[in-house]
Amino acid sequence: MPHTLTIETRPTPLGDLMLVTGPDGRLRATEFADCEDRLHRLLGRKLGAAGYRLVQGSAPTAIAQAVDRYFAGDLGAIRNMPIHNGGTPFQEAVWGALHRIEPGRPINYAALAKSIGRPDAARAVGHANGSNPNCIVVACHRLVGANGDLTGYSGGLERKRWLLDHEAKHARA
Repeated sequence: MPHTLTIETRPTPLGDLMLVTGPDGRLRATEFADCEDRLHRLLGRKLGAAGYRLVQGSAPTAIAQAVDRYFAGDLGAIRNMPIHNGGTPFQEAVWGALHRIEPGRPINYAALAKSIGRPDAARAVGHANGSNPNCIVVACHRLVGANGDLTGYSGGLERKRWLLDHEAKHARA
């Protein structure tokens, strides 16, 4: 029997953001509406192609309000959001480390690998980062290349630049 997940689409300054929550009220995935194919790919990997169905509805109020507050400049609003990523132990370690990166202080892949005790795993960190089902909430946009250059982001580099600028501006405030 497929998992029934609720999907709500919320407007943001970067375009509509889809919030997918489970029956337990935890956030299962976030993705920009123009990247919906990636959302289905990630959910399919976790639950199987026939292992889920999305129904239109509302995310829990606390989740929706936290996303809105983040975009309004309250960067800490998303920090304690109830999430369920459903990754491997290595992915969960990477995603946990991503979640702990301070807004306005991006780091590179090698530094993140070192922070989880796997200094030689920068490429694996990159792969786990690319499999993150909760963009923005699990701050994959805070990873940059070794020289500080912007590197890939599922929502596009323009969104990544906006998020980093938004966080730098509000982290100083």
